[in-house]
Amino acid sequence: MHNPKSSFETSKATPEEAKLKAVVFYSSVVGIVLFSLWAMLFTDQASEVIYGVLAWISGSFGWFYFLAIVSYLVFVIFIAVSKYGDIKLGPDHAEPEFNVVTWAAMLFAAGIGIDLIFYCIVEPVTQFLGPPVGEGGTEEAARNAMAITYLHWGLSGWGVYSLVGMALAFFSYRYGLPLNIRSSLYPLFGKRIEGPIGNSVDIAAVLGTVFGVATSLGIGIIQLNFGLKYMFGIPEGTGTQAVLAVLIVVFAAISAATGVERGIRRLSEFNMLLAILLMLFVLFSGQTRFLLDAFVTNMGDYIQNFVQMSFNTFAFDPPQDWLNAWTIFFWAWWIAWGPFVGLFLARISRGRTIRGFVAGTLILPFMFMAAWMSIMGNSAIDLVMGGAAEFGEQAVAKPGSAIYLFLEKLPWTTLTTIVVTILAIVFFVTSGDSGSLVLSNLTSKLHDPNHDAPPWMRILWAAIIGIVTLALLMTGGLGALQSAVVIMGLPFAFVLVLMMIGLYRALRLEGLKAASMQDALSGHLSGRTMSPEGKSNWAQRLSRAMSFPTHKQVEQFIEERVRPALEAVKEELEGRGHPVRVHGGKGDDLHLALDVSLGEEVDFTYAVWPRECAMPAFTVRAEKPRSSYYRLEPHLRQGGLTYDLMGYTKEQLIGDVVDHFEAHMQYLHMKRELANRTPGEEGEPGAS
Repeated sequence: MHNPKSSFETSKATPEEAKLKAVVFYSSVVGIVLFSLWAMLFTDQASEVIYGVLAWISGSFGWFYFLAIVSYLVFVIFIAVSKYGDIKLGPDHAEPEFNVVTWAAMLFAAGIGIDLIFYCIVEPVTQFLGPPVGEGGTEEAARNAMAITYLHWGLSGWGVYSLVGMALAFFSYRYGLPLNIRSSLYPLFGKRIEGPIGNSVDIAAVLGTVFGVATSLGIGIIQLNFGLKYMFGIPEGTGTQAVLAVLIVVFAAISAATGVERGIRRLSEFNMLLAILLMLFVLFSGQTRFLLDAFVTNMGDYIQNFVQMSFNTFAFDPPQDWLNAWTIFFWAWWIAWGPFVGLFLARISRGRTIRGFVAGTLILPFMFMAAWMSIMGNSAIDLVMGGAAEFGEQAVAKPGSAIYLFLEKLPWTTLTTIVVTILAIVFFVTSGDSGSLVLSNLTSKLHDPNHDAPPWMRILWAAIIGIVTLALLMTGGLGALQSAVVIMGLPFAFVLVLMMIGLYRALRLEGLKAASMQDALSGHLSGRTMSPEGKSNWAQRLSRAMSFPTHKQVEQFIEERVRPALEAVKEELEGRGHPVRVHGGKGDDLHLALDVSLGEEVDFTYAVWPRECAMPAFTVRAEKPRSSYYRLEPHLRQGGLTYDLMGYTKEQLIGDVVDHFEAHMQYLHMKRELANRTPGEEGEPGAS
């Protein structure tokens, strides 16, 4: 049972709470370090092998990437609009920790980052001048270029993040499983997720995350290196890039060590505001009306052609180099970032409904991305169409220079260049610290999903990310970064398919709980007509409705009324052979709970927790007016209920416990019936 308090009151794990998952940690670290050393010491050989494996994967599994990305998006939308959309990612009583604006800023900064600055000019101009099919440089090519850009940065990729975040938050915050990728496969493999199967899944997630984040940092370093040359004359090359990698890792480690609340949250909000200001500057300093018209046109083209573009593998005349560098790369990149961003989204989304979570993770970042790419991309294309051919050629040939060369064509070049550089650096930090935080949690055994791994582990992972980034830059720059992501993203793409199946099975079982409550309703009226001390039932109800007890009165009620009721139920159940425990806490941890062990079945829990509420304005105040009063609310395994138990008689309290116990028994019956019809389901997550 979760204590209904803020999930971020204790957001850092102590050394006693965080233990290494030895197999996952050492296997991942050793493998990554060996790869990095091999890439640094045998650069030519490493480059040849990487590109060879890329050719095999793109030729053999390119079609799978296309189908997988569409499947993930369709699945999360289906779940959101279904009857399961009202289920909370956490206990029923949980409320979101962050407001929508802060939440959107955090998922935006962690999920997009430096890549949006790099590609907002490069991709539209490249697709415009060198489209996969047709003639470049035309009006049609301009519209197609933005449609392709929207495809690569739109709903499809965010479907991956939404799937991973939804699954992890559901299993961790609703059923108390660890906040790890393997937890989402519990409905498929049961307790076997604690063995080789779970280790393999987590290792795939770790490798995908490391190479996904390293690719983003590598792309950012290429761009930042040019920016430093552009502003200060610092030469481009491996030496400068190595220094940048070290500096970024240091800042990311410092930010990661401060935790979610003070580090990532504040930087995310700052960067979102800065990015919006830059976008508005480009909009109003350029051809505003044209850019707004183009934005509407781009949205229409994207919506109209979404299905056709999503399934277009160019089967009859595939531009393989283009596919490897663009669509296949982007799909693999989104998948590789899936465990990183998905786990981070789960970490900040406790208490949101599935429908709200999916709508937020799909719509909010997509709308910003659409506006950003349209304004920046159409401005760049307009420059090229207006005669700036040299700018277009340089942007394609040297992608790291594109944003700086673009800003040269606008007013206040010095100021905007500084703003872009700050954006890039802060995006580095937010991606690096988020990545190191997630990797630390993936390779740790945490007592509570609301806790994080200790700072030393986050610093270590920040350093490892830096080493991989530098190794890939030495192996072949942007091409090597893209190739590594396509390779490392493939194993996790298959894990995501299993994740969809596991989540759907768990949600079906969740649906049985509501059905079992309805089926057991006939017994819920028992004991409700009892009247204490001869007082009529309706008078008792009025008395309870107008009562506003203090914390001390609630504590007294628990001891004098609730505890005897739970002890009576305990005595009866123990007489029937069930192990039962009544336990609770005092003071700030005031509560009382009854736990019934049901062997291999899902255990039953009934607890009562006080909740402080604001005193209503119509209350007749005493000599010492109070600003709050307390309700005593029941809590089950799936979370808190919303009615007040204060004033119930002992018999009424017993009746309430029995009502929920009967509903639980009905749920177990329906679950067994479903399992008999669907072989292979091993029970509810968290049942053990």
